[in-house]
Amino acid sequence: MTGAAPGAVLVLADGYLAPVGALLARHGLAMRCVAGDAPIPGSYHGAPEAGVVGHDVWVRADTPLHSVLHEACHSICMDGARRAALERDAGGDFDEENAVCVLQILLADELAGVGAARMMDDMDRWGYTFRLGSARRWYAEEAGEPRHWLAREGLVDAMGRPTFRLRA
Repeated sequence: MTGAAPGAVLVLADGYLAPVGALLARHGLAMRCVAGDAPIPGSYHGAPEAGVVGHDVWVRADTPLHSVLHEACHSICMDGARRAALERDAGGDFDEENAVCVLQILLADELAGVGAARMMDDMDRWGYTFRLGSARRWYAEEAGEPRHWLAREGLVDAMGRPTFRLRA
């Protein structure tokens, strides 16, 4: 992996296109790339942020890695009926959003050269807001309930590792 400039979030062009595509495929999701400055279908925040439409996660080379994982985790964490109708706004409730953030961090550990610590740093750099002030502190002190939610839905195993399933 080529890595990001100091202080910058990791983007797919940093050597993560193929690994992230393979990671999403393990969940039955497809990563779809658009060229250059093209708009990104299903992007909630607008380009270069990732977009979701059903089982497809839309990106460009300049899409931040945290954004791809976050939007993919929305698709993973929602039920099948919502996933079938998904376009842009994942919706969901507070518990699901927290589970999405935890799963995003767990999936970062599946990517060589990323890991949970770097994902949490990038989440903070981008501006995720957590009541405790940082992703790292939130994950250490308040991620218990989201972990239980992920386990109850079959998205992590008894050891807290991703099962690479979609929520039914």
